[in-house]
Amino acid sequence: MKVRGLLWVNGLIAAAMAGFAWWVAAGLAPGAELPIHWSAAGKADRFAPALAALLWPAGISLMLGGLFAAIPRLEPLQHRLEGSAALLRSAWIGIMLLMVFVQLMIAAPALGWNIGTELLLVGIGALLVMIGDSLPKSRPGFFVGIRTPWTISDTDNWIATHRLGGKIMMGAGCLTVLAAFVPVPPTARIAVIIGLTSIAALVPVFYSWWLWRNKAR
Repeated sequence: MKVRGLLWVNGLIAAAMAGFAWWVAAGLAPGAELPIHWSAAGKADRFAPALAALLWPAGISLMLGGLFAAIPRLEPLQHRLEGSAALLRSAWIGIMLLMVFVQLMIAAPALGWNIGTELLLVGIGALLVMIGDSLPKSRPGFFVGIRTPWTISDTDNWIATHRLGGKIMMGAGCLTVLAAFVPVPPTARIAVIIGLTSIAALVPVFYSWWLWRNKAR
């Protein structure tokens, strides 16, 4: 699996984010702070010096890009890796875009933009949809996909589990985006998001065990 091109893109995006961070911070008063954390009610409750706050999403993006680039070299099941290339790329691209969204949320007060946590929910929902769309195309491996003892040891189990997991994750992603625009209390919105992501994570694991148990009978 080739990752050099995507790694270059990741580096360029991180560099652009760093440049944006310096530009925004330069226009602020000395000692200015920007939000780096928001409460369940959607209110900023933790702050950091402006430049540091703006730079950390770029740093996280670069660090995760290095991790994604290393996965193909670490995967023991090299002969199956190409089958999961689409999933790896989708997760990588989705996280890059999510870090851009996070940086825009942090920069919003400095630029006079009225951006709430809805932007972050849209980014998370889009990431779930991208991953969910690629899940059925993956094949057993130790670093990519829904890795349970039953999926890794049985290709049929892997395929069935990832087909279901992909549908659930895409549904959770679409509902997450929808929840960003539904006029409900922020705490209720966060509870719904946690519920959706929990279902998307846990149901496929239980399903893979159920398939294994029925096959073993």
